[in-house]
Amino acid sequence: MSFEREGELKIFTGTANRVLAEKIVSHLGISLGQADVGRFSNGEIRVRLLENVRGTDVFIVQPTSQPVNENLMELLLLIDAARRASARRVTAVVPFYGYARQDRKEQGREPISAKLVANLITVAGARRVLTMDLHAPQIQGFFDIPVDNLQGVRILSEAIHEKQLDNLMIFSPDAGGVHRARKMAKYLEAPLGFIDKRRPGPNVSEVVNVIGKVRDKTVVIVDDMIDTGGTIAQAAQAIMDLGARAVYAACTHPVFSGRAAQILRDSVIEDFFVTDTISLQEPMARTTVISVATLLAEAIMRVHEDLSVSKLFE
Repeated sequence: MSFEREGELKIFTGTANRVLAEKIVSHLGISLGQADVGRFSNGEIRVRLLENVRGTDVFIVQPTSQPVNENLMELLLLIDAARRASARRVTAVVPFYGYARQDRKEQGREPISAKLVANLITVAGARRVLTMDLHAPQIQGFFDIPVDNLQGVRILSEAIHEKQLDNLMIFSPDAGGVHRARKMAKYLEAPLGFIDKRRPGPNVSEVVNVIGKVRDKTVVIVDDMIDTGGTIAQAAQAIMDLGARAVYAACTHPVFSGRAAQILRDSVIEDFFVTDTISLQEPMARTTVISVATLLAEAIMRVHEDLSVSKLFE
């Protein structure tokens, strides 16, 4: 991809997902900005931009995935460095937005972590945020700056379509994700179902009921993220127990924390469709990775040239 640029565009990245950043700049036909991101002997993060950014449009690509606190701090320091070096505008490109699950107070004396992180990014000096599949869409309202929340459903749908699965049915692992699953069902012209579940504690879920006729169906369970893997493994088993032919899983963010690799390996799920918003810590069997670099590159170009980003949501 190449385009005419008004003013200079520069893209920097931290250590969270350098491969994705390199794919993005490759699509844009530019070079990745040079930055020194290291550590002092006591563990503090050391950041220095190694090229002039005065008057430039700076984009910093950094998902806040594992290790979450390290990657978040790298993002904040990179934003601050660009702002203090007189960049014209700094856009935080956060393919995966960590701390998104605490978007409200479930009980007394709890923080609203998603709002706190939004405040930190804004105060650091970001003028805009570009992200993908926020765990809770209302987090966009936590920012006092523009937020573009791109969606991975179309990319995942295209990959599933290429698989040419017969008698397809799309499932949401919970009621909250039905909107996402409905979009995939529309793209793939497939029926829709969902799992009725409850959460007795953090990272713990119980399948209560399966809503939808799954007998002899090839089911794809779609979610924004797979974390410990327990929820989606339980959902897949419940669907198979009701006579489904096969179960696949799709998500934008492969968090895969804790024992996720083992849990998913032992599950009845045939294949996983994930994107590269998060760099996988280790290769996963039965996993198809689809890159979001082209989508993010297009969004960055549109933001840089002050064009509409809404076309990418269609």
